[in-house]
Amino acid sequence: MKTISTLLFAILVFAFSGIHAQTKSINVEKSNIHWLGKKLIGQHEGDLKFHEGDLIFEKGKLVSGKFTVNMSTISTTDLEGELKKMLDDHLKSDDFFGVEAHPTAKLVLNKVKDNGKGNVSVVGEMTIKGVTNEIKFDMHLKDNSASAEIKIDRTQYGIKYGSKSFFPDLGDRVIEDIIELNVQLVF
Repeated sequence: MKTISTLLFAILVFAFSGIHAQTKSINVEKSNIHWLGKKLIGQHEGDLKFHEGDLIFEKGKLVSGKFTVNMSTISTTDLEGELKKMLDDHLKSDDFFGVEAHPTAKLVLNKVKDNGKGNVSVVGEMTIKGVTNEIKFDMHLKDNSASAEIKIDRTQYGIKYGSKSFFPDLGDRVIEDIIELNVQLVF
């Protein structure tokens, strides 16, 4: 009888905690990632689109989430015409993101700490080109949106093209290792 009571209690606790969890899918048409890559003598920027994504809330507080980015949508916004096409194609090539073999990138929010007033600190895992690394960043939530400024070191994901960390004799053709991501989520 004690085992049945314990099992019943566990089921009720699980069921009750499930009531408080709410999954909110992002609107992939309105959500966006704006990227910025710098080089020694300039910079380029552009956009990426999400394939899908969910944020999970418990008792109104963000507790986790997961996102998939469609890497084939990488697009330069500071160039036009043939120069834009050339850079977009190069970013999709194996020199950078290898989109044919790795059509998606992923981000999983594993730990979320509520800092109050819509601000949270996140520890997650980013996967690019099949390589996964821990990532930490802050996120701001307001109404049905969230934003984050994330910096990643591309070389940690095997993207070494133009990196002075691997090719010290590049002169003014050096491309910085850090990529800045401005993430805007609408859910």
